[in-house]
Parts: sequence; structure tokens; C-alpha cells
Amino acid sequence: MTPALELRNLRKSFGGLPAANDVSLAVEPGERRLIIGPNGAGKTTLFNLITGDLRADAGSILLFGEEVQRLPVHQRSHRGMARTYQIITLFPHDTVAHNVVLSLLGLSPVRWNPYVALASRRALYECAAEVLEQVGLARLAGQPLAQLAYGEKRRVEIAMALAQKPKLLLLDEPLAGLSLEERAAMQSLLAEIPRDITIVMIEHDMDTALSFAERITLLHYGQVLVEGTRAEVVAHPRTREVYLG
Repeated sequence: MTPALELRNLRKSFGGLPAANDVSLAVEPGERRLIIGPNGAGKTTLFNLITGDLRADAGSILLFGEEVQRLPVHQRSHRGMARTYQIITLFPHDTVAHNVVLSLLGLSPVRWNPYVALASRRALYECAAEVLEQVGLARLAGQPLAQLAYGEKRRVEIAMALAQKPKLLLLDEPLAGLSLEERAAMQSLLAEIPRDITIVMIEHDMDTALSFAERITLLHYGQVLVEGTRAEVVAHPRTREVYLG
């Protein structure tokens, strides 16, 4: 089976300091993969390389068998890749629905028509309503984003990514800053995402993340240090040495 995501000998350095040091991994379609590692291990840099926010110095990135290393961010998105960010990047003064519509606009041909008001694009708003229902925020669709609680804003990010109907979803610490109750709600939301969407997630909340992941990759100083099933990685002595303590 062709991997949903495959990295081959990926390298990226900043001023001689390696952030991705010969990283190779393969994520199967429908898999739930967890990326862990101490601060500075290169986890978010790896996501930025996969999405095209950063250009790799060497190596290959294959999305469902297609080399995308030389493609810009928007073209990778058109091939079924979506992501969330560690730091929330939303439009606080717009409504929740409008934030989701903007995420849809980037993949829609209507973005090239400046003569029709976005508010008249009923199909986009109907799609936004559907995905907000999916993440439990339909009742808040008309509220300004700034009025939402932090955990609800995290859900909006998930909605914006899901609205793009991705085949590969990259989640950068979706549980960061959430209360115990919000974490449990987010965990339930992630568990309900259909299996035709492959998910790769960076997370530090090990209790929640381990219950989500099927395979785990441990990064350390930009290198893949350990990889395997949950049980294999947690039991590995190198995992305890550099991460679990």
C-alpha cells in the first residue's frame, strides 16, 4: 500500500544547526501517528517542511506517492493536506462561520472573482455550517471569534482544517492550553474523525495522545530516535532517557 505520507532523508539546518537530520518515516493511509520529543527536537519544523512553509535542504516528501517537495504551500493543500498550528492563527473580529469560510475560499475557484460578495456565497456558508456542527460549534457560528473560550477556538481551527476535506491532517499540539474537561472533549472530537483522513499529531499531553496514537515517532535533535507501536516506544530505554524521564 502506498503511504499517505513518506519522508525520505529529509534535512533542514539553520545556521549549521540541524533541525531535521536525515528524517525518514512512512505513515499509512488512515493511520493515527504521534510525533513526540523534547522542546527543540524539531517537531514543528518537520511539519513546516511537510506543508511547504519551509523548504528542505535535501530529501523527499511524498504525499500519496507524489513527490511534493518542490510544490508551494497552496499546491500541497490542493492535493489534500491541511494543518493546524501550535499558536492559534485566526481572525478574532470575524464570526466563527466567516473564519471557516475563509479556509474554504483558498481551495475554491470563486476566490478569483472579486466582483461577488463573499457573504452571497451560500454554498461556502452551508459547508461551514456542516463542519461547525461536526465539531460542536454550530450554535456559535454567528458570534465573533474573540468571544469564544480558548478551547472553542481550538475547535474552530479543527473545523477550518476539516472543511478543506483533507486526506492528510497535521495537528500541532491541539490539546495545548486546554483544561482537563476541554482535553476530554477534544479527544472525543479527534476520535470521531473518519478513517479516510490520515492524522499526524504533535502533542505533549501523553495521557491523551497515547490513547489516540497507533504508532509513535520520537524525535531528538532533529533525528528519529525511536519509532514503533505505543507499547514499543513507551518501553524503549531511549524514550525514557530523553523524554519521559
